Amino acid sequence: QVQLVESGGGLVQAGGSLRLSCVASGTDSSLKSMGWYRQAPGKHRDWVATITTGGRTNYADSMKGRFTISRDNAKNTVYLQIDNLKPEDTGVYYCKATLGKIVGYDYWGQGTQVTVSS
Repeated sequence: QVQLVESGGGLVQAGGSLRLSCVASGTDSSLKSMGWYRQAPGKHRDWVATITTGGRTNYADSMKGRFTISRDNAKNTVYLQIDNLKPEDTGVYYCKATLGKIVGYDYWGQGTQVTVSS
């Protein structure tokens, strides 16, 4: 059973930084990638960034510059560093893992709340 547990969210002032963590368990060799998504209040869930098992990273165009995704394979953990936080970064940040040798299956964490005050 794949489980993803996010942490690291909280209330921060604009201009500050946060590092979100996502610990994965129950994954196997079919793990392809892990990623972060953000859902602002009243809006759709938007893709932020993805990192493959090989370490290749991709970012949504609007997220480039202040967001950095990384992983620690030994700890089965993916991180999202967010710098120079802005009030519009407020939302629930979700971690997603994609597994499957042929067809990809997505697994989601429960999310961690980030609130940025101006």
